[in-house]
Amino acid sequence: MTDPLDLTTAALMMVDASGLIECWSPQAEKLLGYAAADVLGQPVSAVLYSPDGLSALIEGRLVADSWEGLISVRHHGGRTVELGLRVRALPTPGGGSRWLAALCGADALKRWELGQAALQGLLTQSPIGIAVLDAGLRFECFNEVLAAMEGLPAHDSGTCPVPHPELLRAVERQARRALSSGKLLSSVESVELPPETVGRPSPEHLRLRTSFPLHARTGTTLGVCQTAVDFTDHDRGRRRLMLVNEASERIGTTLDLGRTVQELAEVLVPRIADFAAVDLLDGVRPPEELAARPRSGRGGLYRAAHLSTRADHPEVIVPIGSPARYPVQSPQSRCLATGLTVRDPVLTLATSWLAKDPLRQEKLLRLGVHSHMTVPLRARGVTAGVVTLLRWENPEPFDDDDQLLVEELAARAAVCVDNARRFAREHSAALALQTSLLPPVLPDLSAVEVAYRYLPADAEAGVGGDWFDVIPLSGARVALVVGDVVGHGIHAAASMGRLRAAVQTLADIDLPPEELLTHVDDLVLRLSEEAEAAEDGPLVVGATCIYAVYDPIARKLRVARAGHPGPAIAHMREPVEILDVPAGPPLGLGGLPFESAEFEVEEGSVLVLFTDGLIEASDHDVDAGLERLCFALAHPDRPLEEICDTMVRTLLPDRPPDDVAILVVRTRSLSSDRVASWDIPSTPAAVAEARRKAVGQLARWNLDDMAFATELIVSELVTNALKHAHGPIGVRLIHDRTLVCEVSDASNTSPRLRRARYSDEGGRGLFLVAQLAQRWGTRYTERGKTIWTEQQPPPALDPDGTRSPG
Repeated sequence: MTDPLDLTTAALMMVDASGLIECWSPQAEKLLGYAAADVLGQPVSAVLYSPDGLSALIEGRLVADSWEGLISVRHHGGRTVELGLRVRALPTPGGGSRWLAALCGADALKRWELGQAALQGLLTQSPIGIAVLDAGLRFECFNEVLAAMEGLPAHDSGTCPVPHPELLRAVERQARRALSSGKLLSSVESVELPPETVGRPSPEHLRLRTSFPLHARTGTTLGVCQTAVDFTDHDRGRRRLMLVNEASERIGTTLDLGRTVQELAEVLVPRIADFAAVDLLDGVRPPEELAARPRSGRGGLYRAAHLSTRADHPEVIVPIGSPARYPVQSPQSRCLATGLTVRDPVLTLATSWLAKDPLRQEKLLRLGVHSHMTVPLRARGVTAGVVTLLRWENPEPFDDDDQLLVEELAARAAVCVDNARRFAREHSAALALQTSLLPPVLPDLSAVEVAYRYLPADAEAGVGGDWFDVIPLSGARVALVVGDVVGHGIHAAASMGRLRAAVQTLADIDLPPEELLTHVDDLVLRLSEEAEAAEDGPLVVGATCIYAVYDPIARKLRVARAGHPGPAIAHMREPVEILDVPAGPPLGLGGLPFESAEFEVEEGSVLVLFTDGLIEASDHDVDAGLERLCFALAHPDRPLEEICDTMVRTLLPDRPPDDVAILVVRTRSLSSDRVASWDIPSTPAAVAEARRKAVGQLARWNLDDMAFATELIVSELVTNALKHAHGPIGVRLIHDRTLVCEVSDASNTSPRLRRARYSDEGGRGLFLVAQLAQRWGTRYTERGKTIWTEQQPPPALDPDGTRSPG
């Protein structure tokens, strides 16, 4: 900032020895409003009338030939203005004096004086060390603060001693870069001066050095100014703050309980303690571990994590996962009971609680542990465990600052531990719900051989709503289902259970695949409406599904899908392919049609139905996933379990991000000698003919024991067809794991079971059929309907002539 009373900027006037104005500058005219022609030759007291007596100052009351201060004068316009004045006597050849006066506004002078005072205070009173170097990086001057900071000898104002070479190197590195770049540069350095340096600081002292170039008014670089601030005394607090910030990033990176407490130990050791142990209450164990422990073994603490500065962990008494037992008066017990930190600054043989724990006493004292602190892990009003910290390599005992810092870190970790515990329990509950809703055992069927894999998602993603099912149908057929509910968690698992139950019910009435998906789509729409009405429910319910029906007699597969990946099939003699099934919309959109496709399937082919998690793993796209799937199915003659393992190993990472359900099916066929069928003429004698043919066929199958019941069933069903239906009538017997009897006609009317009254002449035939058959039902076809029954064959005869049980 330029001096406002400098001759180049101030308003100037010259007063001769008699007090007359002989020079008046344009700046003076602008400042006071008097033109030069009006004031030249006039007494200064007349022009600059001042209550302070400016003329008297000029006429003889000046101190040491100069004076500087503030005055009040009358402006030409009549108002009073406050000015800064600097007067200096100029000797004349005759022994007299003339006076040169410089004027400026009082506000400008005050601002300049304040800046000068601040600059002086910065050089002499502030804790900032300042040095000025010329363009050759030679020290021109430095203040006393820098001299004391760097251990430099005191110097007079006229001399500048050469600093120590170590200081020169530290300064030169940064100053040279500031000169070359023309920019301000800052760096933090750990100062370590040679031993002979006077006032050598501790190696722990830190300096913030800043260098910036100094420029003349013309822009020429004159040198470099360097400042240094010693913040060693503040560094401990800074490091503590940095540790808290670091802990907020490092603790709780996952929702894994064990990893969370280990992260806490890694933050504490070695910067705060030489050893840290985290002991949690048994109720805070992961759900799978808690369920595996006997109830008698629950309660108390267990070791969840520990960490030491020594790799061999000589201070460890309790292994990870084992019960952590402490004496009644131990800091851990007191910490749990009170929820407060317990600190023992000194551990000796006289420490009372250690005397009751000889093993711990022997280890701790042998290591030289001198300070012990136990901090509670407490969040949301609940104590989850305790953190124990020990020191033996660090000679300082735990103090109040250490306690506050560890309590802050423990509080943050406790929230993360509680979040991990809650998430683990919710994940476990959702997984248990989902697993309980999946089929515990797949049925053993003649039509197919089945294997499956269900892989829950990574715990961080949450349990999804994937499901699969194998449903026996009439006529030795089987329905194969794989579905996926949108979302994760308990809501998704519950929605999956409802959809699986709906698919089973609709499959039981033998709806074609496309019609079945239409009904399930309506159900998903209703679930979505319910979810929107519920305040705490999911916002959207959606799902995908694939439904296939395989007929082992015709060796045909009929498939429909709703927004789901198409099935893959490995033929015995042809390459693996993804079946071209019309892609229906996902369930829950409503109003859109579903279509099915029918395929002939060779016996022994392997069919795979799966959810999108199998082919959409994080390390590859869908096309690459389908290629890997086809590669995994390249040898369909292998055991199905081996094929499942190959798919999981080839397509999935160790921790899949989404649930995966896989259903692997090897198709079988029912030989023609296990099926008998014939047409029935529409005459009354056809009933007896049907009974005769049925009994004869049972004899050929060695099922004579079932002849009586089967004869009655055939008789009643054919009679009903002749009486109430029309069109061609057919009878078919299937010798599978059960004996299936089917009667088909061209009518779409279905009989219903009712209890006949005493006066009724009919109505008892279907009731009799229901009593003789294990199961019965009706399925509709494109040409009418089929009424079917199933009977359980008698046990096979052993070689000794007895019947085997079951």
